[in-house]
Amino acid sequence: MNLILVLSKMTFPVSEEITPQVERLLNVITQEHDRQELQELLGLADRENFRKNYLQPAIDAELIEMTIPDKPKSSKQLYRLTEKGKQIK
Repeated sequence: MNLILVLSKMTFPVSEEITPQVERLLNVITQEHDRQELQELLGLADRENFRKNYLQPAIDAELIEMTIPDKPKSSKQLYRLTEKGKQIK
């Protein structure tokens, strides 16, 4: 019983520093979004810059996740906050 109680109150420490770009990305995510929608919310036109400086670092830090992780290039791919990402936001 105590173990379950402890796990339900568990927090996720952030060991890596969050870049300003990742912080901006976390702040615009309100639900599940596709890549294009996230870029538009951030006012970014360059797809590669978005992927390299915003999306991939947030995924690597486990702050956001893909809805179809086994098909990262799917046209139906959406992104959402993880529990860790929700705590930081």
